[in-house]
Amino acid sequence: MQEVQAMWDKISGYVIQYGFGFLSAILIFLIGKWLARFVSDMADKAMVKSKVNPTLASFSKTLMYYGLLTFVCIAALSKLGVQTSPFVAVIGAAGLAVGLALQGTLANFAAGVMLIFFQPFKVGEDIEAGGGAGIVKEIQIFSTILQSKDNKKIIIPNSKITGDKIVINPK
Repeated sequence: MQEVQAMWDKISGYVIQYGFGFLSAILIFLIGKWLARFVSDMADKAMVKSKVNPTLASFSKTLMYYGLLTFVCIAALSKLGVQTSPFVAVIGAAGLAVGLALQGTLANFAAGVMLIFFQPFKVGEDIEAGGGAGIVKEIQIFSTILQSKDNKKIIIPNSKITGDKIVINPK
């Protein structure tokens, strides 16, 4: 009987010591999962309302949900007493890898911002830039669209345009 009482005291001690942390971790996870879903759904609705491409809206919603859920899981694990530093380091390394993989895209984005901000040429002008020549039809954030004299559509990455000479032909 004394052994049962000792075991019961030991179990109740563990429940008191770890039970509140476990319940807190479950609450963090459930509330965090709900908030991640709510925030990603609100962002999706805002993108749909502003007529963003449905594929991009869906991709952004999913990316946002799983990104937020990752942080919720790390917070819940931390509440349980698990060392989360290695998880954060892996997420940081993955972010660096994605950044390096998107290096060319980010260069095109920065060049697009510069083209829109400084406006070395405008829509409708006849230019030679980035290995292409034609009338500027559209300046987008990642690329510029030209229409050649033989009516071909030329899409030039913005980093090629800003990294090379731009010739603006007179009308």
